[in-house]
Amino acid sequence: MDLALGLVVAFLLLSLLVSGLNEAFVRLLSIRSKFLWAYLRDTLDGVGEKSPSWLPASVRDVLLALPFGRDPRPRHSDKPAPAQLGEMPAAKTGDSMMNLLYERVREIDHAKRGRTSIANIPPERFSVAVMELAAMENGDIPEFLKKLQRIDSPLYGHLKGLWESAQGDLDRFRKGVESWFDGEMQRLSMLYRRYVKWVLAVLGLVVTLLFSMDGFEYAKTLLRDNAFRASVTAVTEAGPDAYDELRRQCTGGDPVPCVTELLSEPALVKVMGQAMVSVSIPAQGEPSVQGNLPVWWDRITTPSHWPGFLLTYVALLFGAPFWWDVFRRITGIRSRR
Repeated sequence: MDLALGLVVAFLLLSLLVSGLNEAFVRLLSIRSKFLWAYLRDTLDGVGEKSPSWLPASVRDVLLALPFGRDPRPRHSDKPAPAQLGEMPAAKTGDSMMNLLYERVREIDHAKRGRTSIANIPPERFSVAVMELAAMENGDIPEFLKKLQRIDSPLYGHLKGLWESAQGDLDRFRKGVESWFDGEMQRLSMLYRRYVKWVLAVLGLVVTLLFSMDGFEYAKTLLRDNAFRASVTAVTEAGPDAYDELRRQCTGGDPVPCVTELLSEPALVKVMGQAMVSVSIPAQGEPSVQGNLPVWWDRITTPSHWPGFLLTYVALLFGAPFWWDVFRRITGIRSRR
């Protein structure tokens, strides 16, 4: 039980670190918001020779082009949606349709370095925005669809099919747009998670090597600590013979300081102390940060540690939710809903 719980806690903490680094990276570079608006630009304004797709086509684009390249998000406006709707562009002019959509949803926005921070548009809000855009043609959906076709917007094909299936019923059309957009957001989320898995895999490798976390060595240290605690406990039952044996294990003569020192450094602290940079908390004085570059490099370049590193890396790929569930099952903690 000690071995299982110790391993689970270590993998849970490291998985949380990986998730935290990923979340910090995503929030700092506004990846979710850029991903959404790249999709909206492609869907509303289309893709052509002069306007290539904004959505990333590979993992490399997610890590480089999307965070550091051209920003697909519209510029933030702190003004509410205008009461008087703008006009539909007579010809395709880049991001015009997307700007019209942003006008209808920017009430839920707040600025982030001059750009919109919207990373999620509720399907109900999107369907209402489409109906408001259609109101530019006095609510005449067929005329609205004709203008979408005239500017060569990919949205035309989707809305035309929904309008025909609604058989001219505006309420059914609105609900159809809502269901269609909800399905598109689910598909987009699956595509986003597929790219994020690669980012988590890279971060998992970095964390494993940074802490030089050898899973097998950690398990061995857990078992050794458990055996030492058992021998200390046996002193109270076995009498002077066990005390003499404990004294021989401790080099200082008096086993009390030795036992105190060993029990105050559990296996997790010992293993984490072999990272590239470690923090030591002495019995007296302030905590100190020290570099362990020579020791860390020696561990990284020692082939006998590589199977343990591989075990830790594979464990981190399961993610923090998996290890939290295992932790709850071992400890009997029940989730409250």
